[in-house]
Amino acid sequence: MTTAERLLEERPLADISVDDLAKGAGLSRPTFYFYFPSKDAVLLTLFERVIVEADSALENMVANPPADIKTLWRSGINLFVETFSAHRAVSLAANAARSNKEIGDLWSRFMQKWVDHTATVIEAERARGAAPVTLPARDLSAALNLLNEKVMLSSFGDEQPSVPDEHLLETLVHIWVTSVYGEAG
Repeated sequence: MTTAERLLEERPLADISVDDLAKGAGLSRPTFYFYFPSKDAVLLTLFERVIVEADSALENMVANPPADIKTLWRSGINLFVETFSAHRAVSLAANAARSNKEIGDLWSRFMQKWVDHTATVIEAERARGAAPVTLPARDLSAALNLLNEKVMLSSFGDEQPSVPDEHLLETLVHIWVTSVYGEAG
């Protein structure tokens, strides 16, 4: 897996051969195929590890939340920025391979979980009177989570336009807090 991630930092998955992966891992080609049916399966495994890392960090934060709700938003967004940034080559490769059903399904399943979680937090903030009732919480949550995805991937890929890495967290936190609370954070 380390070899695959390193190679993805150097070039796109399409330019990486099974031989490159096998040789880098100290495996023969037949041994590689014993573990993985294809290089897409390697990417799926890598991407699942990144997603589980982010999701586990979120679950840990939810179990031990910061006292201040706005710190909660910043911490929650930051764990995604940090995790996916630390594995930006895998994130970009998985995004490029989204037409692969397994990769697309994996991402959709976790995005749905995160959208549902965010909607629950928005509804709780509204119920305690801290946030105004505006758009449906689920719609707002979906838009914010999808925005995170696009903004992070654009930044990781140095697309133009994109938000520079050093402004990524602050920009996303500002958008989330103003969208949920109607005020600057």
